[in-house]
Amino acid sequence: MLPTVIVAGLHADARRATVDALLRAVPRAVALHHDLRSAAEGTVRRVLRDAGGVLDETSAPLVNDCACCALREDLLPELERVADSGELCALAVVELWDSVEPQSIARVLGTQGAERLALVGVVTAVDPALVLASLANADDLADAGLAAARTDNRTVGDTFARQLEYAPVLALVEGETAPDAADRALLAQLHPLARVTDPSAAGFLAEVTAGFDATAAAARVHPATALLPQDHDAEGVTTHVWRARRPFHPDRLYAALPDLACAALRSRGRFWLADRTDSLLSWDAAGGALAVDDLGPWLAALPAAEWDQLPAERRAAALVDWHPEHGDRGQHLVFVSPDLDQAGLSALLASCLLTDAEYAAGPVVWACRGSAFDGLLEQAA
Repeated sequence: MLPTVIVAGLHADARRATVDALLRAVPRAVALHHDLRSAAEGTVRRVLRDAGGVLDETSAPLVNDCACCALREDLLPELERVADSGELCALAVVELWDSVEPQSIARVLGTQGAERLALVGVVTAVDPALVLASLANADDLADAGLAAARTDNRTVGDTFARQLEYAPVLALVEGETAPDAADRALLAQLHPLARVTDPSAAGFLAEVTAGFDATAAAARVHPATALLPQDHDAEGVTTHVWRARRPFHPDRLYAALPDLACAALRSRGRFWLADRTDSLLSWDAAGGALAVDDLGPWLAALPAAEWDQLPAERRAAALVDWHPEHGDRGQHLVFVSPDLDQAGLSALLASCLLTDAEYAAGPVVWACRGSAFDGLLEQAA
């Protein structure tokens, strides 16, 4: 089994410094990197290097006109070739390209590569002084030259948010601008469960290679089971948790989406609508760009006989938050931002809930009623 570490991150200098630190720390370690900048020419550039420099450099063709697909198709065979080479490799470091998210690659290595590779760590490298600007960037990846495919419609901010929140370890590498206390407070509130390390510190290698549980990492960020941050306030940065048991009025919530999406630098969670009472909906916003998605039924909407077919993490999360009338249905949204207007935000969200009269009318009123969310969720699907 070849020990393997994934290093991700939008901040290329911080990512490269983290990879270099691993190569120096482990004799016979190699780093594999797929550069997707040449995707427009129909190829991606693959570079294999060690602490001394480049060992091999070649190109791989695109797959399905998708640079990220080419990465996934080419990555595993290359790692297996390294594992089978005559020279013993002590550690393989997979350095992801700027906009590649670690979760999809961890899934590939953890399933298809399970017989040959041991994924021992996933780390996202971060320049703390750039966190606010990265999250606030609502530009499409295509406009920033960072798209991994022609159909890639992600934004810079939401991509960075997922890179940051998925990895159990964050490697902080300061760049030309020193971070201030607010930068560090923002980072800590965005991912309070992260193990934060410095690539120049003595315990860096042990921290990064301490082990990786792909199931736990996926559950930690999935809207149905996410371990969302708690209320916090430090250095002018606030985390505000908003919860409610009543469903949203779809029309009032839809009208409020522009203001809610821009209310915080980062917001995420789960919610439910009166006209989709059985659907668990996800909320994912960064830098003013909001995505909502239908993730299937709430646990309470399923027959009890089907519960055993769901992951244990899903059942546990639902039962911890169970309500005698609504089951696991509810609003659970978290907003993180400097200068957050908590009172105004809470008031706006509360105004979108069903009124007493609307709630008393019962769910039958909404049974055949559509809303603007229908089109929005169809686009997401």
